[in-house]
Amino acid sequence: MRTLVVAAVLAGLAVPVGAEGRLAGYAGAEGRLAVPAGTEGRLAGFVALRDVDPGIGEDMRYAGARNFTGAVVDGYAEPVCLLARPAAEALRRAQRELLRGGYALKVYDCYRPQRAVDRFVRWAGEPDDPAAKAEYYPEVDKGRLIPEGYIAAKSAHSRGSTVDVTLVALPARREVDMGTPFDFFGPASHTDSPEVALAARANRRLLERALGAQGFVNLPEEWWHFTLRPEAFPDTAFDVPVSVAAVRP
Repeated sequence: MRTLVVAAVLAGLAVPVGAEGRLAGYAGAEGRLAVPAGTEGRLAGFVALRDVDPGIGEDMRYAGARNFTGAVVDGYAEPVCLLARPAAEALRRAQRELLRGGYALKVYDCYRPQRAVDRFVRWAGEPDDPAAKAEYYPEVDKGRLIPEGYIAAKSAHSRGSTVDVTLVALPARREVDMGTPFDFFGPASHTDSPEVALAARANRRLLERALGAQGFVNLPEEWWHFTLRPEAFPDTAFDVPVSVAAVRP
């Protein structure tokens, strides 16, 4: 059964996951593999965010080298934000409200294929890159990133309703001060961290209020991480590579 699950993932199929994030296709003797028909290479029910609201900025970090791995991450064929349609439409509503106050949204990551999550796990076991450590995890030993929950074998991003996002100030579209950079592994990234300046805490609250009003729930350990509830695909981790073609007929 494990072989079948791995084959399904490598083929770019959607594989259901259990309540604890395990692949449901390998859940013990009673488990079974259930792969939705016609999913290879496509993400039915997903859209490109730019088609819903082209005014939301996109800085897709894992589609380039500006991330903690230092390279394009497996599964990111194009620098485009893909989301389940309800999540994209909720972002559009939040954007409209923020524009009235002189702000806009910018996303760093959206749907994330399971193969990218797997790459993060492998990276956590590789030797340190001093430059990456200085920028992304200066206070945490790399060997502790998985035990302390900064890197995990499963991600809500793979279900398509989770987004990593920040605020920009208009009209220059300059990122506002959030106290830490995106993907900073440390307590200062906790949304309510007292370690950051008051202005940054206020900006975090503004982002949380704007998205919360549209049904997004923040992950307390990461100020940038929000999941729309209820999720469109709460039990499915997808592994289709990120590209516009994945959401087009």
